[in-house]
Amino acid sequence: MRLWHYELIRALPDAQLVSQWRELCAIASRINTLGYPNHLLVNKVMYYSAKELIDYSDRVIEEMVYRGFKINPVVYQRFCDNVLNNKDKFKNVKESHIGQYKDWHNDKYYWQCYHNLQEKYDCGGISKEEWKRLEKSKKYFKKKGETKC
Repeated sequence: MRLWHYELIRALPDAQLVSQWRELCAIASRINTLGYPNHLLVNKVMYYSAKELIDYSDRVIEEMVYRGFKINPVVYQRFCDNVLNNKDKFKNVKESHIGQYKDWHNDKYYWQCYHNLQEKYDCGGISKEEWKRLEKSKKYFKKKGETKC
């Protein structure tokens, strides 16, 4: 389980985008049953607000709809209910902005996600066309005159 860096959502391959929605639903369900997601890579959602998780999911859904995927309104409502009915379990100690998970979805995390996707491409799990879309969206950093990838 992982929440892809918010800046990668628009460039995610279809399989990862759809899987992200499934994972969001699983995270919300685990929060509803256990009180937390119970996964090392996503437990951090609990340090932000419930609204942050919903805002992030709305980014994913917006991209899915843009690509022609249908979202079941009943599933979306269940997701929202699972999150909002447990909003008191979120610690709200980290401030963020509209589904961006500041301090977590930082430059380091971007590159961790990017290289995870690169490995999927290298192993044949992402098509060349989908990889090109990711490459076009790639962040570039200048540090002492060098580009970091």
